Amino acid sequence: MAPGMTQQIQARCYECNGKGEVINEKDRCTGCKAQKVVNETKILEVHVDKGMKEGQKIYFRGEGDQQPDVDTGDVIIILQQKAHPKFQRSGNDLAMVHTLTLTEALCGFTFLLEHLDGRELLITHSAGRVVKPGK
Repeated sequence: MAPGMTQQIQARCYECNGKGEVINEKDRCTGCKAQKVVNETKILEVHVDKGMKEGQKIYFRGEGDQQPDVDTGDVIIILQQKAHPKFQRSGNDLAMVHTLTLTEALCGFTFLLEHLDGRELLITHSAGRVVKPGK
């Protein structure tokens, strides 16, 4: 700049960080150190209902990060289906393949099936009702 010229610069106040208020040192909260927010860990319980599909979203409104003078965000859970060695999804149903011997197909059978929730289900097919291939 040439001699005798002045320049005006606007900059954010280092004291209040542009907020227009300064909290006195003795009045500052020891938890947040006058930042108005604290770090917190919160556990959210996610309930996945029967029939929910891949890519479906579960919203927790207002549970995202918070800051003063800013709308609170949402936490969004997007469901991803993992492959399972025994069960496949068929619409809202679970399907599985169980190989039968010829004797079992003709004379009936009983076997225990462990469900995804840990329950043991007794599967029976009575004698006299023939099981046809692929059914």
